[in-house]
Amino acid sequence: MSYEVQDFETQVLERSKQVPVLVDFWAPWCGPCRALGPVLERMAKQAGGRWELAKVNTEENPEVAAAFNIASIPAVKLFVDGKVADEFVGALPEPEIRRFLDRALPSPSAEHLAEARRLLAEGANGPAARLLKPIVDAEPGNLEARVLLAQALLSSAPEQIAAMLEPVGPDAEVADKANALRTLARLAHLAGQPAALPEAKVRDRYLAGAAALRAGDFATALEAFIEVLLRNKEYDHAGAKEACKAIFQLLGMRHPLADRFFRAFSSALHS
Repeated sequence: MSYEVQDFETQVLERSKQVPVLVDFWAPWCGPCRALGPVLERMAKQAGGRWELAKVNTEENPEVAAAFNIASIPAVKLFVDGKVADEFVGALPEPEIRRFLDRALPSPSAEHLAEARRLLAEGANGPAARLLKPIVDAEPGNLEARVLLAQALLSSAPEQIAAMLEPVGPDAEVADKANALRTLARLAHLAGQPAALPEAKVRDRYLAGAAALRAGDFATALEAFIEVLLRNKEYDHAGAKEACKAIFQLLGMRHPLADRFFRAFSSALHS
């Protein structure tokens, strides 16, 4: 099967409006290109129609190479909806190419992810989890889906969150939210285990915050944790401070609850 492009406008720009097209800019004299090409071709055959491969010989198509500022080859660009969505340069090993594609390709479940975000914003964690689990099963490399499912599991199975988030590394775009959920998962798991926490006057309020987390009531959780922070900053290894920071990280600083509670948190932190 030939992947060589004869008509870039039709085979890449127009075609990418139906399916993502991965374009390999190469030349016959380029050693790394000759190493990368067969890897991309093999992966394209295994892609199951999720993306297609097109190859552009820069010696034969200098005008196309110039139009896309190809300064070094091999250069690989992913086209989606007629535009470059992401790219890399050099002969990457196959595992790195797969990670690139997992990150860069549009999810076939984009509409379901948007619906899951809406359900989570409304506190409907159960329906969100039922929507997200098949996505994670089908797309284990979809880190956004994993983070959303982990958030949904706060209410029902916080003990599963660590394993759910294990593939989310420190360089992932969703790494901050994943770390926030790891913090909150521990607290949600503690909600029904008062004996696991040290005796202190603030323990009941701390547990109330943990229970509110498990119920998906972030406002009540913040109120409780800020009160603990005012009374005993070091309780549970500064757990109240970490809980508040994690909630703000998960919801985002533009969320109404961040606007409502961040000043009180900051004041308690520095009191």
